[in-house]
Amino acid sequence: MKYSLLVSALLLSTTFNAFADNAKTLTVKEEIVINAPVEKVWEKVSHFNDLGAWHPAVKKTEIIKGENNKVGAERLLTLQDDGTIKEKLLSYNSKGKTFKYTIIEGVLPVSNYVSSVTVKATGDNTSTVIWKGDFKRKDLSATPAEGQDDANAVKVITSVYQGGLENLKKITE
Repeated sequence: MKYSLLVSALLLSTTFNAFADNAKTLTVKEEIVINAPVEKVWEKVSHFNDLGAWHPAVKKTEIIKGENNKVGAERLLTLQDDGTIKEKLLSYNSKGKTFKYTIIEGVLPVSNYVSSVTVKATGDNTSTVIWKGDFKRKDLSATPAEGQDDANAVKVITSVYQGGLENLKKITE
């Protein structure tokens, strides 16, 4: 009896892991050229505690743990529709004008999400902002629920990045 329970548990575990493997890692990378000096653009995006300063979907950003721009800081984003996303800062390099963060929990249809924002000088008065994320869909099962598939996850993240970058360009140029 004990042996059959152990075998059943192992089979169940293996089956779950097989389903989790069905969800592949997805990547979205969006870039935008902004006609403004790199310092001006970095000043706008560099504050982990204020994504709402440049992303129109964010109504409010608050640091709920740690200190702004310090690794380990956690922020809570309240979206315009009152949905929330909790994120954690993984790395921050002001000299390199880049930071990396992860989503801890939230309304987006993704899991295992890690993203970076980088600002690069591409001329005296021109900058390029690169927003790149790797993630899996939220529903890791072999047959995800409607709206929880890979295509929808990519579509939503692409939309988030494009909306933020387009507004950043608009308010910074």
